[in-house]
Amino acid sequence: MPQLKTYRLFISHSWAYGDAYDKLVKFFNEYPNFHWIDYSVPKDDPIHNAPNDKALYEAIKNQMQSANCVVMLAGKYSTYSKWINNEIEIAKKIFSKPLIAVEPWGSEQTSKIVKDNADATVKWQSSSIVEAIRTYSI
Repeated sequence: MPQLKTYRLFISHSWAYGDAYDKLVKFFNEYPNFHWIDYSVPKDDPIHNAPNDKALYEAIKNQMQSANCVVMLAGKYSTYSKWINNEIEIAKKIFSKPLIAVEPWGSEQTSKIVKDNADATVKWQSSSIVEAIRTYSI
């Protein structure tokens, strides 16, 4: 069997909606023959205590730099996130990273800004998400 690629993922998320992040992590950990490393900002990371927005921007940029794909939740709340535009800018304009938009389970409204910048938009199903990551990762 050939060696599997290890995907370095940055999962953009809001800790106000941390359960969605936790479910994605569980999807990836349990998906067969899928190896990945999480470059996201963990809840207990000191980045959250950055002294100002510029320091937080640089910290997120440093985390995202080594990722070969950005997975972004496309719930309606993303449209109103203070950081969503910054994370899209870092992913697309600074690093030219592929962006996978994941529509939340059963959502009727999703974030236009996330979907407009995504290389692929997928439903909340582990197989669809993993397939998009495998297709678009650099």
